[in-house]
Amino acid sequence: MKPPDSYVSIRNRQHPFVQRCRQLAKGYDPETGEILLDGVHLVGEALESGLQGLTVAVRADARNQPDIAILLEHVSAAGGTVLDATADSVSAASPVRTPSGVVGIATFALSPLDRVFAHVPALVVAVIDVQDPGNVGAIIRAAEAAGASGVVVAGQSANPLGWKAIRGSMGSVFRMPVASGPGVEALVATARARGLAVIATTPSGDQSLFEVDLSLPTLLLVGGEGGGLPPALLATADARMRIPMDPPVESLNVAVATGVILFEARRQRLAGERA
Repeated sequence: MKPPDSYVSIRNRQHPFVQRCRQLAKGYDPETGEILLDGVHLVGEALESGLQGLTVAVRADARNQPDIAILLEHVSAAGGTVLDATADSVSAASPVRTPSGVVGIATFALSPLDRVFAHVPALVVAVIDVQDPGNVGAIIRAAEAAGASGVVVAGQSANPLGWKAIRGSMGSVFRMPVASGPGVEALVATARARGLAVIATTPSGDQSLFEVDLSLPTLLLVGGEGGGLPPALLATADARMRIPMDPPVESLNVAVATGVILFEARRQRLAGERA
């Protein structure tokens, strides 16, 4: 396959695209809105979601693979830039240990808070002090899969637009309304003003997951790895909910636990629609 005219060659690690990728691997840049994408799947998700400023570097020996060739044609057709790169250049640009051969940069911004609450009845996940970006991304993916209305990332949580979080979400962050929260207290006040019940998750909760009515408009609070939600926040919640589990297991990974809760909420809401 002959490279499209939009192809530009890069041959070394000093190329500006490679250096920018390495900068973005250290963290999202809020000033430019640029995000780092690794792999065919995420570049494809960014393309389908209409992200702007898409620039893609592809390893020369991977360019003719059918899925990659089709992706690059679509990138070029959408006005993006394709960089025909050496293996060493792509390896330097990629944040992963085993590069897929495709690395991209695009621009993207989180949703305004109002959009997260727009769906009725709302089911909003508040991710509080979840510091592992993979967990943040996985929660966003679970939220989209379960039909939640949005996610708010608050406190000391990892940035949902860092490359690890984007990879954890598998592109869901481009479609799911995701906002960066105000202070946690302000977020709870906003939810209550909109008529949402505030449900806190904790292994010591006095109500089982199956006893809480999640078909109502809900702000679901999930806490960080290890410490969970702050005691003061638990005290102000309308309900403190636990997931019943067999001993000796006492807790689940935060992303797994959130997924379990969200699909129970989905079950309740679908049952209510059929009733």
